[in-house]
Amino acid sequence: MSLDPVFTPAPERHVLVKALANRSFLIGLVITASIALMALLSFFWTPYDITRLQVADRMQGLSLVHPFGTDHMGRDILSMIMIGARNSIAVAIVAVGIGMGLGVPLGTWAAARGGWADEALMRVNDVVFAFPALLTAVMITAIFGPGAVNAIIAIGIFNVPVFARIARAGALSLWPREFILAARASGKGKALITIEHILPNIVSLLLVQGTIQFALGILAEAGLSYLGLGAQPPMPSWGRMLFEAQTRMAVAPHLALFPGLAIVVTVLGLNLLGDGLRDVLDPRLRRER
Repeated sequence: MSLDPVFTPAPERHVLVKALANRSFLIGLVITASIALMALLSFFWTPYDITRLQVADRMQGLSLVHPFGTDHMGRDILSMIMIGARNSIAVAIVAVGIGMGLGVPLGTWAAARGGWADEALMRVNDVVFAFPALLTAVMITAIFGPGAVNAIIAIGIFNVPVFARIARAGALSLWPREFILAARASGKGKALITIEHILPNIVSLLLVQGTIQFALGILAEAGLSYLGLGAQPPMPSWGRMLFEAQTRMAVAPHLALFPGLAIVVTVLGLNLLGDGLRDVLDPRLRRER
C-alpha cells in the first residue's frame, strides 16, 4: 500500500505563480487587501474625529474637504467608513475563528468515530440549518442584548455547523484511502491520523469555505447593525449607517451610497478571492484543468 497522500501539493512557488495568474484571485486579493489596509489605517489616522459633532457641517455633499460628504450630525462619512471597516472585519474574523475552531474538530471527530457520534452531529447540524443564519443571530442578540460581542457569538455559533459539515465530508472521503489504511496498519490511532494526515489534506477546503463565511459574516454583521443589534453608538457600523440614511435618501443619497458600496465591494472581493483559492488549491480542479 502506498503512503502517498491524496494529492501531491505543488511547490509553494508554483502555487504562488498560479495564484497570481488567476484573475479572480488577483482581483479579490487587491480588493480585500485594500479594505484591510483601510481598516488598519483607521487605528492610527482618519481624516476627521467622528466623536466630534459638527452640526454646522451636517448633510454636506461631496467636496475636497469631505470626499464622501457628511451625515446628519456633521460627521465625515469617509472617516466612518474607515472605522466601520475595522469593526466589520474584526467581527467576521473572530466569528469565522469560532466556527472553524469548534466546527473542524467536531467534524473530523465525527468522521473518525462514525456510528452514533456521526449521526448525532448531522442531526444537530440539520436543526441549526433549519433556521436562517440572520434569524439565528437576531434571536441570540435579542436574548442576550445588542453589541459587537454578542453579534460575534451569534455569527460564530452559526459558523460551527458549516465548518463541521465541510470537515466531516472531507475527512470521510479520505478515511478509505490507501495511505490512511497504511497509517492505521502501522499502529497510529485515529486522533494522530487526523492530525497528521486528514487535516493537511482538507486545509484547502477549509480555506475556501473560510473566505465564503468571512463574506457572509460581514453581511450578517451589517444586517444586525441595521436592526440595531450590532455595534452600538458611537462606534460606526456600515449597517447602522444604512439604517440612519434610509429616511434621508431623497435629500442626501450619498449617506446610503458609500456604506452600501463598502459592503458590496468587500463581499465581492472576498467571493472572488474564494473562487481564486478554490481554483488554485482544489486538486480535482487542478487535474481537470
